[in-house]
Amino acid sequence: MTDVATETRREQVRTQRREPKARRGLRPGSTAGFAMLPWLLLGLGSFSNLTRGETPNPWFGAIGLLVFNSLYINVVFRAFHPSARHSGGTWFALAGMAVTTFGLGGAYGGSWLLFFPLFGLACGIVLRGRYLALVGAPLAVTVAVVAAFHDGWGAVTIAYGTVISMLVTAAILALSETVVELRSTRQELARAAVEEERLRFSRDLHDLLGHTLSVIVVKSEAARRLAPRDMAAALAQISDIESVGRQALTEIREAVTGYRDAGLTTELDRARSALTAAGIEPVVRRSGPPPGPRTEALLGWVVREAVTNAVRHSGATRCEITVDGAPEQVRLVIADNGRGVRSGPADDMGADTGTGTGYRGTGLTGLTERLAVAGGSLEAGPGGPAGRGFRVTAVLPVDPTADARPTGTDSPTKSERPE
Repeated sequence: MTDVATETRREQVRTQRREPKARRGLRPGSTAGFAMLPWLLLGLGSFSNLTRGETPNPWFGAIGLLVFNSLYINVVFRAFHPSARHSGGTWFALAGMAVTTFGLGGAYGGSWLLFFPLFGLACGIVLRGRYLALVGAPLAVTVAVVAAFHDGWGAVTIAYGTVISMLVTAAILALSETVVELRSTRQELARAAVEEERLRFSRDLHDLLGHTLSVIVVKSEAARRLAPRDMAAALAQISDIESVGRQALTEIREAVTGYRDAGLTTELDRARSALTAAGIEPVVRRSGPPPGPRTEALLGWVVREAVTNAVRHSGATRCEITVDGAPEQVRLVIADNGRGVRSGPADDMGADTGTGTGYRGTGLTGLTERLAVAGGSLEAGPGGPAGRGFRVTAVLPVDPTADARPTGTDSPTKSERPE
């Protein structure tokens, strides 16, 4: 799991390096500032007045025009930089633009009043939310008063243009930021899905290989014990080991390709074989209608995990597996008469090493998460036969596609008859 987490983190770092800085900042890139520069052409009328000598105090107008253009360019490019947008320098530049705009418009009027819509556009680039309302309303009133002094009813057009340029610019940029944020969220969801799939796959391999290797170890020990006195029985155990190994290879290939779907009946047969080889008497009871494929697959994982724990750690002599089917839900109970729960460090299969079966390890925790996603539940704790041992109880809803034909109550099949 550490390798999976490390690889996931590396993939996130590589993705972040490939992402544009603007996307990581949830704003359009700094190059978007160039799209705002053509609006400075609104000041050509004022520049023309200066060159023709139609402006009183031309040095005041020329310096004001230079200051306004410089501040406008500064605000535009700073506003599209995530770290500089709300910095003090941006606010001071915006305040300087306000002073310059009102100074030029109030002193000259005419074409110089067009700097008010430009100032509104700059405000729309920087301001969002309640700041627009706090600035927009007073700005519209003030612009209307200044413009009315020079242009009479033409002040309505100037005030309207100032407010509209501010609101439309803010709306378009807010929409662009939302699109960037949605793209970033989509990428994050994709990374989370990949990470979840890796976790699910590693958990599947853990459950699959843990059970298979436990069966191989138990049967190998049985073959070693039987070899000196009963070679035929030892060879039978070795044949079983070969079959289990081949089946494990098939299951791993199917798990890798995503098509593994172990049936409950198959898992019960394997459980009987593993318990018998470990010297544990298996008692399997099954009643009610068969569940659907999804429920069977989940119950098969529970049988696999619980029987693996019983074989490896319980020290039991008897293990009972009961499957009770009902129209609404299926209940699976696996109980042994072993040592039960003891204190001690839990191993990787969710059991106490050498001293009994534990409550929550990697295996049982993973199964609990899987059953919860499917609308079921899993409980594990003491309570085997005769008041001792360990019990695992799984409850799952019946799949809508489950076969409705009943199998009969307490009608044992080959996998249900104890040896």
